[in-house]
Amino acid sequence: MTSLDSSDASTSDRTALRANCSNCFALCCTAFGFQRSADFPVDKPAGTPCLNLTDDFSCSIHESLRARGFRGCTVFDCFGAGQYVSQNLFGGTSWNDRPDTSAEMFSVFAVVRQLHEMLWYLVEAAERASTSELSEPVAQHRSAIVQILDGDAPEVVACDVDRIRADVRRTLMDVSEEARGGYGVSAEERHGLCPSADLVGRDLRSIRLCGADLRGAYLIAADLRQSDLAGVDLLGADLRDARLQGADLSNALFVTQLQVDAAQGDDTTLLPRVLSRPQHWCP
Repeated sequence: MTSLDSSDASTSDRTALRANCSNCFALCCTAFGFQRSADFPVDKPAGTPCLNLTDDFSCSIHESLRARGFRGCTVFDCFGAGQYVSQNLFGGTSWNDRPDTSAEMFSVFAVVRQLHEMLWYLVEAAERASTSELSEPVAQHRSAIVQILDGDAPEVVACDVDRIRADVRRTLMDVSEEARGGYGVSAEERHGLCPSADLVGRDLRSIRLCGADLRGAYLIAADLRQSDLAGVDLLGADLRDARLQGADLSNALFVTQLQVDAAQGDDTTLLPRVLSRPQHWCP
């Protein structure tokens, strides 16, 4: 069982922010629902176990999820919230053993996942912040979130997660602006690249992307092959099926494993050191 510590801004601090399914009560397979789509072949109501869930909280088709149409499962990331809720907040007693706790456990999981995701971004922000004006609010946000997580389940659920997210977002934007400031690309060179831009299916290979702000941009099936994404803010960008073969994301901002898992790439794609190459990228 791993506790959270806001004092260390190094990458090792992300240990508790990585999923450990062996210590989780399959909360991602129960708490959330999904609808039949390109990512799921069936409907599942929220708060109900997935039809593929076994008695020991493992997945009976884990090795063939993509082949069976459950691509959405393969790109989900709880940022370590599953094991934290299961072991820390509910003391290792599952919703299966205590059905009366299931509703609360699932609600807590939804909140903790958001808080852990924010911590993931704040760890990177702490590494990138070069002035006290930036590093101090980053540290304050991290400490405040860890303090919330140190409470009990009702206290966690009661937190104003929307307000916290808005405050963290402003700080991340400040860190991003500083990190991107040295690339000196004019607005004319951006070709409409901006936060929340609709770039679905767009061929971006001929555009200089370094330092672009693509927060929340729709990059579904966009062609980014061989692109240099240094200093590109990808916080919340939709990279589903984005073509990243040969692209360099090693110094992109606020990239998550979820985004990488949803994209297409190969062994020439360069990733941030804290992320893993998806198995489906292998030949």
